Amino acid sequence: MARYTGPKAKLCRRFGENLFGTSKYDRILTKRNYPAGQHGKSFRRKVSDYGTHLKEKQKLRLIYCLLERQFHNYFVKAEKMTGVTGDNLMLFLERRLDNVVYRLGFAVTRMQARQFVGHGHFTVNGKKVDIPSFLVKPGDIIAVREKSRSNKMIQEAMERTEATSPYSWLSVDKERMTGQFMSMPAASEIPSTVDVRLIVEFYSK
Repeated sequence: MARYTGPKAKLCRRFGENLFGTSKYDRILTKRNYPAGQHGKSFRRKVSDYGTHLKEKQKLRLIYCLLERQFHNYFVKAEKMTGVTGDNLMLFLERRLDNVVYRLGFAVTRMQARQFVGHGHFTVNGKKVDIPSFLVKPGDIIAVREKSRSNKMIQEAMERTEATSPYSWLSVDKERMTGQFMSMPAASEIPSTVDVRLIVEFYSK
């Protein structure tokens, strides 16, 4: 299961945003809200159009914890579909099982959700799924496996997240440790700080 293992705080400082959701990065940004490095605090350079487009692509890729090849593959599939390419791309990312587990509140961050799924702690429609990139469909039931319901990390994550889903396309029952992907979300409903239009332009050049 390929994943980014480099310094995450530096990435958050580079983008000036908590990309990974962990509270420690909020504390770091509060103290040092400028790029890392000797000249990070004072260095200023005009960013080219290419740099602006690249930055948005990198930011979205890191938020969903993907490597470049996997992210690009999603874009290629989104481009081949009918509809708006950027909206299609966001739907692919939102339908990933690790993202759905995170959105349902069974994990505090996407990185943690990816680890939980990879370790086989979840089922989809009653069958164990340990592939983080598994694409969930409307109507699918996601649940913590019976053997994993006493897992301390999962229980702590559930205590730290909201009891009900704040997302209209998801429903969750924390007592039963189950959730449902009820429908495809509209692109406008997906919370994002990224300009997806720039990502489409980046790959279209």
